[in-house]
Amino acid sequence: MKDRLAGLLQSIERKTVFAAVFLLALIPVLEVLARKLFHTGIPNSTNYIHHLVLILTFLAGMITTREKDHLALTLKMGFSEKMKNRMDLLVSFFASLFTMAFAWSAFSFALNGFSREQKVGPISTKYIVLIMGFGFTVMAFRFVTRIPKDKHNRLLVSAGLVLGSFLAIKPIINILSNLTGSFPQMFESLIMGYDRCIALLGLPLIITLVITAFLGMPIFIVLGGIAFMLFAQGGQALEVVPNESYTLLIDHSIPAIPLFTIAGFLLSESKAGHRLVNLFRSLFSWFPGGLAVVSILVCAFFTTFTGASGVTILALGGLLFMVLREGNYSKKFSTGLLTASGSIGLLFPPSLPIILYGVIAQISIKDMFIGGILPGILMILVMAIVGVLYARHSKVKKETFQARQVLGSIKSAIWEILLPVIILLFYFGGITTLVESSAVAVIYILIVELLIHRDIRIRDLSRIIQKCIPIIGGVLIILALAKALSFFMVDAQVPLKLTEWVQENIHSKYLFLLLLNIGLLITGCFMDIYSAILVVVPLIIPLGDLFQIHPVHLGIIFLANMELGYLTPPVGLNLFLASYRFKSPVQKIYRNILLFFFIQLVSVLLITYLPFFSTVFLKS
Repeated sequence: MKDRLAGLLQSIERKTVFAAVFLLALIPVLEVLARKLFHTGIPNSTNYIHHLVLILTFLAGMITTREKDHLALTLKMGFSEKMKNRMDLLVSFFASLFTMAFAWSAFSFALNGFSREQKVGPISTKYIVLIMGFGFTVMAFRFVTRIPKDKHNRLLVSAGLVLGSFLAIKPIINILSNLTGSFPQMFESLIMGYDRCIALLGLPLIITLVITAFLGMPIFIVLGGIAFMLFAQGGQALEVVPNESYTLLIDHSIPAIPLFTIAGFLLSESKAGHRLVNLFRSLFSWFPGGLAVVSILVCAFFTTFTGASGVTILALGGLLFMVLREGNYSKKFSTGLLTASGSIGLLFPPSLPIILYGVIAQISIKDMFIGGILPGILMILVMAIVGVLYARHSKVKKETFQARQVLGSIKSAIWEILLPVIILLFYFGGITTLVESSAVAVIYILIVELLIHRDIRIRDLSRIIQKCIPIIGGVLIILALAKALSFFMVDAQVPLKLTEWVQENIHSKYLFLLLLNIGLLITGCFMDIYSAILVVVPLIIPLGDLFQIHPVHLGIIFLANMELGYLTPPVGLNLFLASYRFKSPVQKIYRNILLFFFIQLVSVLLITYLPFFSTVFLKS
């Protein structure tokens, strides 16, 4: 019976996610067509799109929990299997505890935060927002069931559900009050007892969250749990956590993140990578280091669409590694180059981190796209120079330039080449909004790969969507929960206090920039770029204003440092992905990327201290 119910839930999840993705891509395209052809639009289309993102986020979060694919930092290397199991038990206990607390606060927010008049089409908004509470509840129970079938361990982790409900006493009381229309006196006694317990448990639980972050606790729980406890200690409404999550997820630019992610996965699942490799190979392999340049450019192209998620290394690492090895590049150089190139396209439009940075910093995303072009070219250029110098020193063989081969590869890859051109022309030309551009990208790729190249079949779409769901779920759920922590810090005036401290103790703009580089590198090493944008950006924006750093320049400095953070030992994300993809010990990967790390560090310093790179093309 349990297996049947689990199977039914999984089937519903798959079908609903597929429908949400389909509608999320279709509605903006129909909106563009209606606007251009009939000078009208789809009524409430924006509202539908925003709430589709909300639904997609929590369904994807549920699936990602089931697949054990949430983004997490783990330092379990070197521990025995028995010790690792104990760590997993500890992580699962606190994961179930906090997701259950999130669930109750989300249910309370849905029931108490919306009036009957607020609707999405014919449906009351509160009923749609209940997906948040339902999603967190399913996640909480899945953290219990992912423990191997040991009665004692399952019972222990299940206790987390009870304690999580205790942490959410106030939201539960608010739910009961809403349903009964009264507030019994006994509730006041409960709240007083709760406040006393939180005063004792608050700090230990926050410390525990920080510790478990290094044992594999999903990042969204670490950030959301810390925010939850801080609000609880301050006696504030715990519904603020889901409220801030909801506010972020219905932001007008956020739908572009899952849509561009889907576009990137569709490309990676087709033979687009092979066509682009053949194209760049025919164009550049005739000079020393040409194959290294090919690898860098292909990585940049794919990272632009997939973000710094490691998809590029996982999807194309094997192909590009084979190309480099066939060209007589050493294994050490090849793995180092490809690991370092895994996030090399982060500064080019339509980069997902640039979009999110613009949303959080409240600056023009178009300006951020323009500001990232030269710094992005610089980072590619220095990597290419290393490839050329290595090839000359090692006397790597060159290939003969053949015009006929170039023309053939251009003809083969022309549809993929046109993709970024179409997106940029539509977006910068004012034809489509950012979200509409991302939807156009998905539909365009579907037409190209389904009908023109026929690399993908219709029956493959469900599998591809399921494959990219952990990335979408992992990223969006982090953004949702990190927003609450960001709100707390702003509300507690942390940026203001930090600005005052810097103003009193640091008087040199260049010293500040150096310290900023160091701080961001450390942040990028331990935190994924999406949560870092939510948590760190509100802190550095007033500091940038203090030293009169252009907002776009500050944004590019931040993103360039975070890009380099993926390579920073000991726990840069790309290091572990490369170890997995190239079947090489992570310690060896550390050694292989050192040259590229320092080369990119030079680029980051140039970008930091020469604002020209970021601002030269801006109008003001």
